[in-house]
Amino acid sequence: MQTAISSVPGAPERPNEDWASVAVPASGQGGTLVVLDGVTPPIDDDGCVHSVPWYTARLGGALTELSGSRPELTLAEILSEAIRRTADVHRDSCDLSHVRTPQATVVLARWSAVSVEYLVLADSVLLLQSPEGAVRAVVDDRLDRLPPGSLASHAITDSTVRNKEGGFFTAAADPEVAARAVTGRVPAAEVRALVAMTDGATRWTEVFGMGDWADCFAVVDKEGPRGLIARVRELEASSSYAYRWKRHDDATVVHVEI
Repeated sequence: MQTAISSVPGAPERPNEDWASVAVPASGQGGTLVVLDGVTPPIDDDGCVHSVPWYTARLGGALTELSGSRPELTLAEILSEAIRRTADVHRDSCDLSHVRTPQATVVLARWSAVSVEYLVLADSVLLLQSPEGAVRAVVDDRLDRLPPGSLASHAITDSTVRNKEGGFFTAAADPEVAARAVTGRVPAAEVRALVAMTDGATRWTEVFGMGDWADCFAVVDKEGPRGLIARVRELEASSSYAYRWKRHDDATVVHVEI
């Protein structure tokens, strides 16, 4: 197995709210990856005394430990338990019912000699490449399916659609949200490599339209995660970029050759 990770903050004066890991179990067989994109609250009041990086580090750590040590659990069960564990750490000090309590998007994958399992929640993306080179994107498209006019502002900050039926879901403090994730399993023989990305990196395809997911995978394969992020930053620096929310966003890319 070979892996490469790059994570770049959206602005040098702000902490990077993304989180990523790749782990190999003690048996040396298989592996796991975790990519989180912490959701920046639009205002300081989110009912929590902790920062978004505090939340993503603890959720990411729990996901890494559980996905690498509990093969009998499904990825949805692992996400549910990780959310519960993280919530328990600050339940007594924070208002976890607040709609903007610290939260994150999730990409989780686990592979063995038999299969590759995956889970995606919210707008981060996982790409699976077959031995023949075909690329399949695993996406949670609930944000894209919101009715026109439902977004007076960036949907990720809109309390009328976030973690609500008919809207979209993120990993916050409710373990039940794990059941909303996009999940699946494919034979290991059908997957040569994986790329997981937060939406600061998926802009290359989703915002700038520089190529489809197969083209995006090819950039990472050739130039590495840092190369894709550098391309996104160059496009964001263009005077023609009419950004709606953030000119630059935290961007994380993980590339694993199984």
